[in-house]
Amino acid sequence: MDLQLAITNVLLIVLLTAPHEFSHAWVATKLGDDTPRFQGRVTLNPMAHIDWLGTVILPFLSTLFMGGFLGWGKPVMTQTSKLRGGLNGLLLVALAGPFSNVIMAVILGAIGAICEPAAPSLARFAYRGVSLSLYLALFNMLPVPPLDGSKILLALRIPSAIYIEIARAGFLVLMVLMMATKVGLWMNVWSYDGAQFIVDIFRHHPAV
Repeated sequence: MDLQLAITNVLLIVLLTAPHEFSHAWVATKLGDDTPRFQGRVTLNPMAHIDWLGTVILPFLSTLFMGGFLGWGKPVMTQTSKLRGGLNGLLLVALAGPFSNVIMAVILGAIGAICEPAAPSLARFAYRGVSLSLYLALFNMLPVPPLDGSKILLALRIPSAIYIEIARAGFLVLMVLMMATKVGLWMNVWSYDGAQFIVDIFRHHPAV
């Protein structure tokens, strides 16, 4: 059990959840759905996007006891009927979240490289954020409701009845994937390799 890592992961997911959910809300409003604006979700204030179970409790416990990571923010509500493009618009809204995680990984990589000479502890925190942000992007792309990747199924016009049945078992499916398969391990490896690539770019080219 690594208490320090568990606390770090919770702090980082709170930090990373805000731009992730904001991106969903912002794209939805740009596509014509004002629901996120009415619900106060078009903001970078983390308190508007925290789901206490998914953003704090579960990430802490999964890091501490499972050696992996499981977590999410408060879902942004959208109405497909209001979105330009319908289900295709819904897919764009969904993809905005993971895309924001990739952007945040790059930003944190730059921050880490800038801070490393004078503030190595802050740099380590930022570098951990790079890896976790990429991990969250990968995790959210899993095609399992309620994750963002599940909207790919809807965009492919899977019957809604089948999607609803999958959604009912979504949490159980995620737990099985993370605990009984190597999916979590693969995502760890890919996010670590991706983070190393980003960090190396800024370390070798600090002016970039």
